[in-house]
Amino acid sequence: MSDPRSEYQRRLAARQAVVDRVDGQIRRISDWRLGVFVVFLVLLGFGLADRPAVLAASFAPLFGFFALVVVHEGAYRRRARAELAALHYRRALRRLDDDWRGEGVQHREFVPPDHPYAADLDLFGPASLFALLCTARTRGGEATLARWLLQPAAVEEVAARQEAVLALRERLDLREDLALLGGDVRAAVAPEALVAWGSAPPRIDPTRFVPLRLLASALALAGVVTAVLAFASDVGFVPLLVVAVIEGVVMRALRPSTAAIVAAVEGPRRDLDVIAQLLGRVEREPTAGSRRLAELAAELRTGEVAGGAAIAGLARAVDWLETRKSGLFAPIAFLLMWELHGALAVERWRQTHGPAISRWLAALGQLEALASLATYAYERPDDPMPAVVAAGPRVAGEALRHPLLRACVPNSVALGDPLRVMMVSGSNMSGKSTLLRTLGINVVLALAGAPVSARSMTLSPLQIGATLRIEDSLQNARSRFYSELRRLLQLRDLARAAAPPLLFLLDEIFHGTNSHDRKIGAEAVLRALIEEGAIGLCTTHDLALAEAVADLGPRACNVHFADEVVDGNLVFDYRMRPGLVGRSNAIALMRAIGLLPASG
Repeated sequence: MSDPRSEYQRRLAARQAVVDRVDGQIRRISDWRLGVFVVFLVLLGFGLADRPAVLAASFAPLFGFFALVVVHEGAYRRRARAELAALHYRRALRRLDDDWRGEGVQHREFVPPDHPYAADLDLFGPASLFALLCTARTRGGEATLARWLLQPAAVEEVAARQEAVLALRERLDLREDLALLGGDVRAAVAPEALVAWGSAPPRIDPTRFVPLRLLASALALAGVVTAVLAFASDVGFVPLLVVAVIEGVVMRALRPSTAAIVAAVEGPRRDLDVIAQLLGRVEREPTAGSRRLAELAAELRTGEVAGGAAIAGLARAVDWLETRKSGLFAPIAFLLMWELHGALAVERWRQTHGPAISRWLAALGQLEALASLATYAYERPDDPMPAVVAAGPRVAGEALRHPLLRACVPNSVALGDPLRVMMVSGSNMSGKSTLLRTLGINVVLALAGAPVSARSMTLSPLQIGATLRIEDSLQNARSRFYSELRRLLQLRDLARAAAPPLLFLLDEIFHGTNSHDRKIGAEAVLRALIEEGAIGLCTTHDLALAEAVADLGPRACNVHFADEVVDGNLVFDYRMRPGLVGRSNAIALMRAIGLLPASG
């Protein structure tokens, strides 16, 4: 496997060299254009002075000038592509340097209300797991990756994704091509809208296609003939006006159908280009090494027709339609029945290929999500694929690290049979909540099909439920304590459903109430969750609560994080240790920041 940093630096240097080389070409072409245009002006000046041969010769540099314009535009396109490629690798290097925050997509709207762990584990937002992972170019790809993070997959599905991710991990050319297609713009069209458009009832009866096409062709031919006669003979404009009136009547009668057809496809015009290019590129990619990739490649075809070619054909039809809006061409477009021809072409395409759109977009979305995970796997070569097993519930992670933290002390966690719950005690800022987030986010990665930040990890499918980020709500008239009760009720229901079993991550359970009520309530909640087959971690400052887990026997244990005061400063090593914490650091912390006077 190639070294990610060295390979990215090599590719960045190569793409930047292309930018520099094309910059030189652009400057030379600009000079040539200026010189050729000056020659044209000189020859034109002499030619207008009653020198017809020189005047005729002046067209040669004029044609050369326009040829150079075309060459110039091609050079600018090559430069733009090379610049985007260089930007692609600069972003990749920033990810390796942990300097990526603020660049990725956020898409909090993918998270349903009251999701049991998305906010708690920072899955979405400006510095989130989704922002780090997602390289998709389409809304469907983003939605697919988001769904994988929000819904744990079954054992067989995880294995299929892992195989595909490993097969795609070294395919940097594919990922670069996908990043550059369509420019630096994501296709924002909602896949649901395209699918609904493709599967909608016919706007024109299929049996009317041939008669309408013949009528449109006949009227267009009549329009051309009468126009030629009007301008090139003594026939006059009356026949042309008659044909135009007939065409107007026909178009007015068909306007409800044609207008609806045209309006439905003109909006996502740019998105169709991006989707067509993406489909065309992934269709050329070998599928060796992964059954899932082979299945997705088959989904991108309808018989002998490739989805990319079909979407590209639709994009061309839309381009054809849009030319009618040109002020100079509009009268000719009217005469040629341009809108009717275009609407018929689009509607015929929709009725032929529309039912396949959902399949194409779903396959493309999966491929983009897999490519995102493959990028993550490539950039973290030391992160292993976890072993996902059917027997559970269980999770065992050795030397777990948080993937969003540059400096993170690894800790190991093992839950299953008989140990169902670890009660984590410790002082403030010692790492208790980070441990919960570390375990949770690695389980999310594992069940999405990605590598995990650990030395090794084995787990069964688990549904996560967390109380790490419970907040009050003024708008909904909820206190923090009531919000926590609602979340715990949600977790109990998830544990009862056991599809899959629950992994609970409870942070400072019931810390908004008194110690007596907290102890009674927490014991009851933990016992109920364990009885329903759940496993998990629970943090607390309350040593009485930590001692209470002794009643659960071998199904529970205490672990803790510690600190020490060195020269008046609190020092943490963030390492989890067995047993109860020995002391609290609240007084020392208040003294350290000046809220309390230093002890005598």
